[in-house]
Amino acid sequence: MIKRRFWVDFVLSGATLIWLILALAPLLWLLSLSLKTQLQAFATPPLLIFKPTFVNYVDLLQNTDFARYFGNSIVVALGSVSLSLLLGVPAAYAFSRQGFRGKNATLVWILVVRMTPAMTYVIPFFMIYKTVGLLDTWASLIILYTLFTLALVIWTMQAFFDEVPRSLEEAARVDGATVGQSFVHIVLPVSGPGIAATAVLCFLFSWNEFLFALVMTRNAARTAPLAIVNFMAYEGAEWGRIAAGSVLVLLPVLIFGFVTRKYLVQGLLGGAIKG
Repeated sequence: MIKRRFWVDFVLSGATLIWLILALAPLLWLLSLSLKTQLQAFATPPLLIFKPTFVNYVDLLQNTDFARYFGNSIVVALGSVSLSLLLGVPAAYAFSRQGFRGKNATLVWILVVRMTPAMTYVIPFFMIYKTVGLLDTWASLIILYTLFTLALVIWTMQAFFDEVPRSLEEAARVDGATVGQSFVHIVLPVSGPGIAATAVLCFLFSWNEFLFALVMTRNAARTAPLAIVNFMAYEGAEWGRIAAGSVLVLLPVLIFGFVTRKYLVQGLLGGAIKG
């Protein structure tokens, strides 16, 4: 029995290691490519041992507008996440605590907005933005991203609010707290992991989105993913800049996920387990 368990653990560990290598291999290759010169990048066979250089990062930040586009991505992503949480969390609480006619139908329609292909919204919003002068602005992307992430916030946070015992709010009401005070001082702190998990998912969508940014922006509000694609030309691709830009685009996601990892795990588990 012990021998059999040893081999089962050995096979599972080996399979996990292989999966980990396959999952990390593209990222490690991307990182190594960003630290190579043009000659090293196209060496045959590929160089596994080389002297790292930051020339691609220096070139990217000094000789291109990537830093400005990177800043646009941060502003748009944080703006859409903040607006989605500001609007979606109270709405989710209302759906969780209040019963009204058409509640389920309203939730379904909110979900339909998220399920509809993004391409459906491109032309109408482009015409609207062109008319009101919002093309190539931060606001144009923040509004669109909020439209999609708001449904995610409402549906996700409603599940968390459903799990918060109503007795906590009733006890606060007995002590004289209003509905708003109960929500701010009782429900929100308890639902912190859920809010963190939802914020991470919204940030990932806003940070990586490409279609709306491609159509709605030109230069002033261009985001980092678009800037990376622009390094690919008909004559050839600037792989050093592409690799360096891709690594820099990965960093905020990794940092944001690392900082909120504790709450992210708690939030995802909390949304999956009832009672």
